[in-house]
Amino acid sequence: MNLMILFVISSLFLNSLFLGVEPAKPNSQIIVMGFVYCDICSNNSFSRHSYFLPDAEVRIDCKFKAISRKTVEQISISVNRTTNKHGIYKLEIPSVDGIKCAEDSAVVSSCKASLTWISSSSCNIPGYTTTSDQIAIKSKQANLCIYSLNALNFRPSKRDITLCGT
Repeated sequence: MNLMILFVISSLFLNSLFLGVEPAKPNSQIIVMGFVYCDICSNNSFSRHSYFLPDAEVRIDCKFKAISRKTVEQISISVNRTTNKHGIYKLEIPSVDGIKCAEDSAVVSSCKASLTWISSSSCNIPGYTTTSDQIAIKSKQANLCIYSLNALNFRPSKRDITLCGT
C-alpha cells in the first residue's frame, strides 16, 4: 500500500511541475545538402539520360557567423559525406547555442561542396567539382535552416552519341 501512495504523490508532484510551463523553444538546426549525378551527355546539365550517383564522396566546408549587438560568433565545420542511393549528401548540424539561423537576419553563411571520389568506373570524370551557390530555406516556427547547394556531377570518359547526338 505504501508503494501506491508514493506513486500517487510523485505523480501529483510531477504533474504540478509541468502545469503552466511552456515548452522551451529548441535551438536552431541547420541542414546542408545537395546531390551528385552522372552527366551522360557531358553538357553539365541533368538530362533524361542522367542518373544520380550513390557512394560519391563530397567534402563540405561551412562557416556560420552570427552578428548581434552583444557579440560576434563564428562556427566553421568541414566534413566528408557519402551520397546515398539517391545521390544525395547531407550534413545535419544540431542546435548551436547562440546561432538562431531562422530568426537572426544577421546570420551570414557560406558553404562549399567539392567532389573528392567516386566508386563508379563508368562515370568518373569530374564535371562540376565545386559549388558554393546555395538556396537558403528558413523556418522560424520549426527553428530550421536548410541550405541546398547546386548539383555536382561526374561524366563518362566517352560521350554516347546514340543517346546524346552530336
